[in-house]
Amino acid sequence: MNKRGLVPVILLTFAATLAAVVLFLNFTTGEKKVGRRIERLYALTDPDFPRAMGVLLGPAIVEGNRFEVLLNGDRIFPAMLGAIGSARKTINFESYIYWSGRVGKQFADALVERAQAGVKVQVLLDWVGSSKMDAGLMEQMRKAGVEVRRYHQPHWYNLARLNNRTHRKTLVVDGAVGFTGGVGISDLWSGDGQDPQHWRDTHFKVEGPVVAQMQAVFLDNWMKVTGAVLHGPDYFPAIPPAGKGAAQMFSSSPEGGAESMQLMYLMAITAASRSIDLSSAYFVPDDLTLRALVEAIRRGVKVRIIMPGPHTDTQIVGAASRAVWGPLLEAGADLYEYQPTMYHCKVMIVDASLVSVGSTNFDNRSFRLNDEANLNIYDADFAAEQTAIFLQDISRSKRVTLEAWRQRPWSQRAKEQAAALFGAQL
Repeated sequence: MNKRGLVPVILLTFAATLAAVVLFLNFTTGEKKVGRRIERLYALTDPDFPRAMGVLLGPAIVEGNRFEVLLNGDRIFPAMLGAIGSARKTINFESYIYWSGRVGKQFADALVERAQAGVKVQVLLDWVGSSKMDAGLMEQMRKAGVEVRRYHQPHWYNLARLNNRTHRKTLVVDGAVGFTGGVGISDLWSGDGQDPQHWRDTHFKVEGPVVAQMQAVFLDNWMKVTGAVLHGPDYFPAIPPAGKGAAQMFSSSPEGGAESMQLMYLMAITAASRSIDLSSAYFVPDDLTLRALVEAIRRGVKVRIIMPGPHTDTQIVGAASRAVWGPLLEAGADLYEYQPTMYHCKVMIVDASLVSVGSTNFDNRSFRLNDEANLNIYDADFAAEQTAIFLQDISRSKRVTLEAWRQRPWSQRAKEQAAALFGAQL
């Protein structure tokens, strides 16, 4: 082969090698995984537990907060839009999903109106999650003065981080009012969860000193993308007590401790003494987390888990989830499949005392690959309210029995085992 013929071969080899390297880097975190069970040293109600959660794992637990639960789009979106409309100084909004449609237009119009009124508006959207957003909406916001950025939009210098998405869902207005939960900006979340075209989800409005921690979580990713450090009283005003609840805003990312979110869940599960109620849109626990749940059941903890049923946006996750139900069912866990529509809630209630809400799913992608954020609330009255909502969801769900799981057809089992091969990326 002459020299001219060698050039295409060399270029092709280089391109293939580069693609393989990029693929490898995107499918590994480069960090050591949590590989051992967490020793049970105290119960969730012991003073040592919140001390460990606030010192070992995350920001300090702060008092003086008020929380409001918002069920489904009919209540979630008006509350968020109302807060945006009331903004006087700053709006900081981070979301994984932002799609075109009626809801997307409503939020764009609201953000534009405030930017034109002189409010500083920063919006951070995930590049993958906002792929269904009309470019016109983005342009409308930018022309009005809204600062819009996309997280890990592909460039030559960040190809190794394309598999790291921001899955966080936070809105902070004037540094004093915050929202977080499971909702995305899409018409799928509109309505009241009444049918498969209107998803069931829960979001939360927060007031009080913990909102400053929510703001810090947003600004952490904003700084990663833009290099700009936003600070001062417009972003971090003095926040007086708004209630009696204690809380902390917990976050994780591959760049700053990908394992910390899983570790937080493991510590809460290990400290549980009475009950764990889990609402999970995507439930594909790894062996370590699965073992922690089984051990909790064996020491007398009642474990109840609600997951999507016949209506789901990803069949492969549902199949991978069913593949790991055996040990839980054999140990005595109560598993439920929500029937009316897609179940997108992400809430964990432990011992009727701790409620963890936010963006995190119970899967490897949330625990190790995505940027996530959860609000941990230490408030018995709030936990009781969430338990009542959880029981309402159970009433609309179908119980999964060990016998039915064992009798599922071989064709379904084969699909589950095939899906489980991708568990590290789900």
